[in-house]
Amino acid sequence: MDTFKFLKYAVDHGVATITLSRPEVYNALHDAITFELQDAFKLVAKDDHVRVVVLTGEGKAFCSGQDLKAASTQEKRSFMESLQKRYNPIIRAMRQLPKPIVCRLNGVAAGAGCSLALACDIIVASETATLIEVFINIGLVPDSGSSYFLPRLTGMAKAFELCSMGTRLDAREAFQLGLINKVVPPDQLDAAIKVYTDYFASAPTKSVGLIKKMLQKSATSTLDEMLEYEAYCQEIAGKTHDYQEGVKAFLEKRKPEFLGK
Repeated sequence: MDTFKFLKYAVDHGVATITLSRPEVYNALHDAITFELQDAFKLVAKDDHVRVVVLTGEGKAFCSGQDLKAASTQEKRSFMESLQKRYNPIIRAMRQLPKPIVCRLNGVAAGAGCSLALACDIIVASETATLIEVFINIGLVPDSGSSYFLPRLTGMAKAFELCSMGTRLDAREAFQLGLINKVVPPDQLDAAIKVYTDYFASAPTKSVGLIKKMLQKSATSTLDEMLEYEAYCQEIAGKTHDYQEGVKAFLEKRKPEFLGK
């Protein structure tokens, strides 16, 4: 299935793969591709067959961020309006999606491209991949969620350095900082991704979605608030088919067959 011009979109055995497809400009983001990304995440949210999403880039790069060349040919526009209409809806959709998103970080992720990667739930990177908050190099500030994600992942001091100095991180450095989950040689990237997608495609999807919401809520909640929210979410999880199947499989000493519902 592929109804997009600047993305490739395919679903196979519960795995939806969204590929940024502007390799000639290192998958830079212009108006059209950002609106297509919004539509793609609406598709995966509605499709009950999708249990895990892979986000990646075509060619050498993951995403080089805003397409400055395209932007320079347009009439002067409001940065605020652009973020509110184009970028922020993508990040919100990714974080609100009750399904895991695995970033296949195949190359450079710069600026808003870095934010896109950080908005994923799992990041598996090629050894050749890099992350860079490039905004400062043109006198701008991080956007698309980077100021939210970075200090929570690296601590305040390192986040300030990365944002204010535009420090380039290679995949190994990013792994050591806790920004990404796994680093592998380029020829092993697809196999490493498959380990995650195989797991999530047969996991109890509703529980995974609830875990995603819980961990996100915990970033701005007290212990008492989270104890209450855990109880609320556990009540929901306890009414799923997969909970019943999990208990039954345990009692029957067999592997559970989760249906994601």
